[in-house]
Amino acid sequence: MRKSTTPRRAVLNIHVAATERKAVLEQARACGLTVSSYCRSLILGRVVTSRTDLATVNELRRLGGLLKLVHTESRGAYSASTAAALADVRRAIARIAAGDEK
Repeated sequence: MRKSTTPRRAVLNIHVAATERKAVLEQARACGLTVSSYCRSLILGRVVTSRTDLATVNELRRLGGLLKLVHTESRGAYSASTAAALADVRRAIARIAAGDEK
């Protein structure tokens, strides 16, 4: 995220329950943002992505690459298995992208 050249001097106060405050703090931390940056991004309709989600997608992509390597090096001996596993990897990435927590 790039730094703004506009000084931020205005304060916006909101009231939340203790459980809501805890949830906001956890979400901001998961995204690698300050609470101010996290809330500002949400309020302004910007996309906020969790670092955990990004790390998971990167790991799934790495596993997909390894599955393709198995397929290539085995000369397709496990093609049904690798195709099914790759389909599972694609579905998992799509679920993360859609925000599905299942």
